[in-house]
Amino acid sequence: MTPNAYHPSPPAQVDCERTEDRWTLVFTRDLRHPPEKVWAALTEPEQLAAWAPYTADRNLSEAGGATITMIDDEKPQDMAAEVVRAQPPTLLEYTLGTDLLRWELAATDTGARLTLRHTVQDRDWIPKVAAGWHICLDVAEKLLEGHPIPPIRGAAAVDFGWSELNDQYAHKFGIPNTGLPDLKPQNEAS
Repeated sequence: MTPNAYHPSPPAQVDCERTEDRWTLVFTRDLRHPPEKVWAALTEPEQLAAWAPYTADRNLSEAGGATITMIDDEKPQDMAAEVVRAQPPTLLEYTLGTDLLRWELAATDTGARLTLRHTVQDRDWIPKVAAGWHICLDVAEKLLEGHPIPPIRGAAAVDFGWSELNDQYAHKFGIPNTGLPDLKPQNEAS
């Protein structure tokens, strides 16, 4: 896929919350699909592989350990994950390294409201994480609509508007834009 084939959607509804020594991105998006269909995209390994920055070794619909493989070009990296809570089709919460991801789905008149709460250790990562999830969720929407496009993840996302989204989210949060991540998982950066 070429960068001309995809253009990011407008910036999402986002917020940033501080809890003790950690920061949580709150990313909300309304989708035109029922919670059950979105749930499948969030939990089934085949669907995750089509849009997410990682794959999973099992369906994430049940609590317990899992292996998540982060994908960045030719350098996949396995990470231990733990599904802490799974309440189909409304709540999925799991650890990924030191990060915590909480996916909430609420039915709406037109589909589902997805709220992602992604907790990280370093505030500077909030705009980066927002830009990455923005692109991934654009790809997930195409998948849900039945018009899939190839996943956009890792360093390749820079060619598809990641830097501009990072700028926009950094400005929105009032967080200095520290540029590209060093391409190590966030929880290894210190």
